[in-house]
Amino acid sequence: MLAYIIRRLLYAIPILIGVNLLTFALFFVVNTPDDMARMQLGVKRVTPEAIEKWKAERGYDKPLLWNAKAGGSAAVTDTILFAKSVRMFVGDFGRADDGRDIAREITTRMGPSLAIAVPTFVLGLFVAISFALLLVFFRATTLDFAGVVLCVAMMSISGLFYIIGGQWLVSKVWHLAPISGYGGGLDAAKFLILPVIIGVFGGIGASTRWYRTIFLEEITRDYVRTARAKGLPERVVLFRHVLRNAMIPILTGVVVVIPTLFMGSLLTESFFGIPGLGSYTIDAINAQDFAVVRSMVFIGSVLYIVGLLLTDISYTLADPRVRLQ
Repeated sequence: MLAYIIRRLLYAIPILIGVNLLTFALFFVVNTPDDMARMQLGVKRVTPEAIEKWKAERGYDKPLLWNAKAGGSAAVTDTILFAKSVRMFVGDFGRADDGRDIAREITTRMGPSLAIAVPTFVLGLFVAISFALLLVFFRATTLDFAGVVLCVAMMSISGLFYIIGGQWLVSKVWHLAPISGYGGGLDAAKFLILPVIIGVFGGIGASTRWYRTIFLEEITRDYVRTARAKGLPERVVLFRHVLRNAMIPILTGVVVVIPTLFMGSLLTESFFGIPGLGSYTIDAINAQDFAVVRSMVFIGSVLYIVGLLLTDISYTLADPRVRLQ
């Protein structure tokens, strides 16, 4: 097990380097440091001196990849790539183009993102699995058919519709929750109820269909026929045997979404005014703040790799027959 984990972690290094280089290349193909300076300065007729000053203050006055004027190792280290991207591998995210410390912003905004994502994830998982088991229990009946049609209809509706419709109905018409905003401490609960409900409701359709397909495949196995032959009730077969043996594919989908719990929801946080990592990323993209964008992409890559590793490890916990070599 330990050798497998070490090997997977070593595999992650070239992946992170590739993602880092690709993000760097894509960003500077679209924008030059001069373009970034003009946008940040926010004036139509900015002087060349102001542009050069802005670039010098933020380290964008250096060459992108290779500094021919510098000697020795400085030809590589005294570049934008090394200063802005390579240092992330040691946890140095630097500062955003507006001067704020990125690591501090990430630490501060992680709380609101988790406050939305974790309840949405847990409740959504419980509701989807329960609904899927209910449909499988009444499979090939009118209830099953109606449930599948409902799931397909919910999948076909954009998540943006749920957000706008939920804000209008719950906040504007019923006045049950604030339409947007965020508060600290216990006051945050009233701002989180609506985003969590909308997040759970919007994901039921796709998740339920996925779990229903898994359970329907499991009930055709030999062990299910054996359990029925022994006289076990159908509910015991489903909830004790089918659910347990379906944990491998369920874990595959569940653990991989762990990165989204930390990265936040872009649409939800933006529309509800939640100061999380999702809205932070959207603001950085709109402002063309490369420092923040590449930091968020890097963190997302790290979390995704960790999620895949946890998925493999969780297989051995769900099914002892699985052994990592």
